Amino acid sequence: MTNPENETPLTDETDPRTPFEEFLYHQRRALEETGRALESLLPEGFRKHGSQASKEFSRSFRVLVDAAMSEIKKGKAAEDAADADTDDDGPSTTGKTKVKVQVD
Repeated sequence: MTNPENETPLTDETDPRTPFEEFLYHQRRALEETGRALESLLPEGFRKHGSQASKEFSRSFRVLVDAAMSEIKKGKAAEDAADADTDDDGPSTTGKTKVKVQVD
C-alpha cells in the first residue's frame, strides 16, 4: 500500500486499511479527478445554469410529491369522517364497495 499524499509505502502501523479499502480510496479519487477534468472543459456559464436547472428539477418533483401527499391526506380525512358518521346499529360493511350480508 502507498500513502496517497506522497506515494510512499504505508506500513500496517501507520494505516490499517485493507487492500480493498485502499482500492476503493483510489477509485473514489479517480472519479473525483475525472469529474474535475470534465468540469474544466465546460464554460462557467454552462456549469452555473446546469446547476440551477438541476435544483429546479428537484424542486418541481418536491412540489408534485407534496401536492400528492396533501390530496392523499384530504382523502383519508374524508374517509375517516365518513366512517365516523356510519350507523353502528345496522349491518357491518367491509368497505365502500363490499357489503357484508347479515343472515338471521
